Amino acid sequence: MLASTAQAEPVELTGQAVQGGVLFGQAPAGSEVTWNDLVLPISDEGRFVFGLSKDATASTTLKVRLPDGKDWEKKITPTVREFEIQRIDGLDQSRVTPPPEVMERIANDAYLARKARETISEHVAFDEPFIWPVKGRITGVYGAQRILNGEPRAPHWGVDIAAPTGTPVMAPAAGIVALVHKDMYFSGGTLFIDHGHGLMSAFLHLDDIHVEAGEWVDQGQFVASVGSTGRSTGPHLDWRVSWRDVRVDAQLLVEGVD
Repeated sequence: MLASTAQAEPVELTGQAVQGGVLFGQAPAGSEVTWNDLVLPISDEGRFVFGLSKDATASTTLKVRLPDGKDWEKKITPTVREFEIQRIDGLDQSRVTPPPEVMERIANDAYLARKARETISEHVAFDEPFIWPVKGRITGVYGAQRILNGEPRAPHWGVDIAAPTGTPVMAPAAGIVALVHKDMYFSGGTLFIDHGHGLMSAFLHLDDIHVEAGEWVDQGQFVASVGSTGRSTGPHLDWRVSWRDVRVDAQLLVEGVD
């Protein structure tokens, strides 16, 4: 956990300075913020956010030009984590190695998801503690190397939460619905919620979706139902979070499962 900087500091940071972590900043109103040579959006109140990738190891510098013209800097060095290896068998093999006739569909799904993740909105719905969208047994975690039907595949980017089909899924934080798709090839029923400044939640394998693209949702609002659609061996919610094109660990945004 990255504790708040000293009270005398003009900029405060909270969050997890680890691989896959999300850092939340508070600077004086009117500041300019740059991280890793990227100019970050900052709210009128001085709020900003950025994420660290699963493979981040190098130190980077957060730079803030304060309203009085002075510069403030902080070096960010992510803590290295160990990630699991997870074997999943019993999947429909066509969902592991798709046939040629579905490749165009898969490419279109990926395009829609990528375009949604490119949204950089001005609102700061991320500026509240996140809650679990559903509670249940954790069956998959961020960063785990997936071996599907004996074949190595990309790391898992979400946290899998087992729950019966039809279990309500609640918005973990407020935001704007950025994508609704009833049937993506791999992720089945898919919903994206934009929490602001590039921070985006995705909910996969849904049985039903109860909101529409462009709709504002409040934290705790019933937005979807757990399912087992797409590439899935049983009913569960795969909750993923990204910051821009960086996949971060949703589980680090919440305190724990009750």
